Amino acid sequence: MISTRGRYALRVMIDLAEHYSDGYIPMKIIAERQGISLKYLEQILPSLTKNGMIEGMQRKGGGYKLTAGPDEYRVGDILRVTEGNLAPVACLGCDAKMCERAGNCKTLPMWKEFYKMTNDYFDGITLSDLMK
Repeated sequence: MISTRGRYALRVMIDLAEHYSDGYIPMKIIAERQGISLKYLEQILPSLTKNGMIEGMQRKGGGYKLTAGPDEYRVGDILRVTEGNLAPVACLGCDAKMCERAGNCKTLPMWKEFYKMTNDYFDGITLSDLMK
């Protein structure tokens, strides 16, 4: 399940994409347009900044902007930054230890295929696609 953190991050990124040519957008403006509290944005924006998806400027005329064009951002990348791994089961997570039952697990191939489908689906959608 995608949390509000991931959903709100997508809304913020779409907002910045729609205003890509406007330069830096103050966090307060993004919060107002998206109906997201400033406090919650303060939790989401640092992970997007740390991962190079957006950049911030702290001074008059400052705010946040995308570091690349809207067509260069895949939804899957944004969700992985904000949600972590999109694995449907713990044993497929990034830091998961190999399960002792993996060799005999009848459901593992199904989970692997579902995981692949999920990633392929989200990686096939860009911010530009969502702006349409």
